[in-house]
Amino acid sequence: MKFLDQCKIYIRSGDGGGGSVSFRREKFVEYGGPDGGDGGRGGDVWIVAVNGLNTLIDFRYQQHFKADTGVHGMGRNRAGHNGEDIILKVPVGTQVFEEDRETLIVDLDHAGMRFMLARGGNGGFGNAYFKGPINQAPRHANPGLAGQERWLWLRLKLIADVGLVGLPNAGKSTFLAATSAAKPKIADYPFTTLTPNLGVVDLSPQERFVLADIPGIIEGASEGAGLGVKFLGHVERTAVLIHLIDGTQENLGEAWATIRGELEAYGEGLEDKSEIVALNKIDALTPEARDAAVAEVEAACGHKVMRVSGVSGEGVVDLLRAAFNEVQARRAEEGQAPRTDDIDEERAPEGGWRP
Repeated sequence: MKFLDQCKIYIRSGDGGGGSVSFRREKFVEYGGPDGGDGGRGGDVWIVAVNGLNTLIDFRYQQHFKADTGVHGMGRNRAGHNGEDIILKVPVGTQVFEEDRETLIVDLDHAGMRFMLARGGNGGFGNAYFKGPINQAPRHANPGLAGQERWLWLRLKLIADVGLVGLPNAGKSTFLAATSAAKPKIADYPFTTLTPNLGVVDLSPQERFVLADIPGIIEGASEGAGLGVKFLGHVERTAVLIHLIDGTQENLGEAWATIRGELEAYGEGLEDKSEIVALNKIDALTPEARDAAVAEVEAACGHKVMRVSGVSGEGVVDLLRAAFNEVQARRAEEGQAPRTDDIDEERAPEGGWRP
């Protein structure tokens, strides 16, 4: 399946049905009076976050979504049927922006969350609505109100607890494959990973979290070099970042500083996230070389550096438990804060989700 994390769509809710102008006509019944029914309401446009999706590729092939128009009212006081709603199903973590790509409308950060993007127009009143003691035979009805239309941007930020960052060929995909059931592409050349990958890490039945691997970052990425910072948004929601450094390369301190510089240039809170620095590929180093490499990185970053090998598994469990401790702290903090999602639930779609 192709990966797509940004797309532009057009939506339009349905117009309301017009009211009817009708008079009762029956044999042997005089002065039947007005009996024009009201028009039906136009369909709404809803967006719903569902499990089982991890890309917006469905919106690559269809960008226009229009809800049904309400049926016009009819004689004998028959009201028109409401138009069918449209429900857009998106992955959990999808954000909806205005056409300016800056104004956030809603952040669908948990499964089942729904939001009304466009409300359908109200149906018009039939002439039976206007009858009264003064005007007993009204000959006018209201047209239905027009629906709403707008262009929107959808942006996906994957939901993950821990993010993997590092230079190309730092061993991030190998680490992800060794710690989860994910099967990312692994090869001996840079930029093997072209799209984000997710894996679920199971340390024990009570210790589980989602690990995200994004393509390697190079110097100047914030200015568009390499793959740029296009995929850094997928680790914005994480509780902690694992910064993997290839222990076999030269200038290890410079490698750490490069990634930190790009995270700070990107902003969005990534520079303030908890960071666990790990020296990877230690299976290819002698004990003396390991000590020297760790000392060099610690001098650059100013805190403890862990030693791991995604191939041999050395130090992996300790690193994962350190990351899980940060995840637990984040979950405890969020569990105390009440959710304040701005969700419009005045008109929930009847009958559950529809394809």
